[in-house]
Amino acid sequence: MNELRVIRRPAPFVIVASGHGTLIVNRNDYQMIDDQRGYGVGFQIFNSSYFDPEEMDLVLSLLNLRKQHFGDGVFGIDCGANIGVHTIEWARHMVNWGKVIAFEAQERIFYALAGNIAINNCFNAQVIHAAVGANEGTLAIPTVDYNQPSSFGSLELKQSTRNEFIGQVIDYSPDQMKTIKMISIDSLALPRVDFIKIDVEGMELDVLEGAKKTIEKFKPQMLIETIKVDKQSLMQHLKDWDYKCYQVGINILAVHCSDPSNKVIQITPIPT
Repeated sequence: MNELRVIRRPAPFVIVASGHGTLIVNRNDYQMIDDQRGYGVGFQIFNSSYFDPEEMDLVLSLLNLRKQHFGDGVFGIDCGANIGVHTIEWARHMVNWGKVIAFEAQERIFYALAGNIAINNCFNAQVIHAAVGANEGTLAIPTVDYNQPSSFGSLELKQSTRNEFIGQVIDYSPDQMKTIKMISIDSLALPRVDFIKIDVEGMELDVLEGAKKTIEKFKPQMLIETIKVDKQSLMQHLKDWDYKCYQVGINILAVHCSDPSNKVIQITPIPT
């Protein structure tokens, strides 16, 4: 009789019946502030079944407005997609009239993203394992222990004196880095762009630098996280491109002054 070979190993990635559909989520995706409060995509999903639902509703309404004003074929770009909550919600919402392309730099998180796209049958979504930056090339990024509780979406790909403690110490030594592909949005040469979400933990200005031609041509709406970026520089970029800006939590919603959507957005714009 053959003996069963038992090889014990951790199982951080699990399947969750969330409010966004069936999702592969890392059960260690959290960083606690105190005994009750914490943050991270996984933390929100495991504690409420949803990730930033108010923000999601806002984006879906904006995609509706782009369809209303510019017709079918709406195209969204999700920079820093994590496990794909935004990507899935956008794709499901825009069945038969829109598409999504999503980027995630962390390899293991990307695998969850790809699995979530497949398990939710998002045939109008494409996912790519890459960082988004100012140009095409490669980027050396740190490795992470996904068995150790941390806010994985808070990982900064580049080291700085202001790096956040995500729940584990991140080693940026050259021999601990892994080289991945880096792309710019302009290099995609897309035929249409309506919406760009930029949540890339301090590389937001890099993404904008690599999207100048796309932004000038298509004037997409943008939702840009601001907690790790030089907000003054960000606002100057958007002002130079003739964008009207709205504060939405930790994000700036940027809508070009020529976009009719400004007439129905019920948020007070940031004074210029």
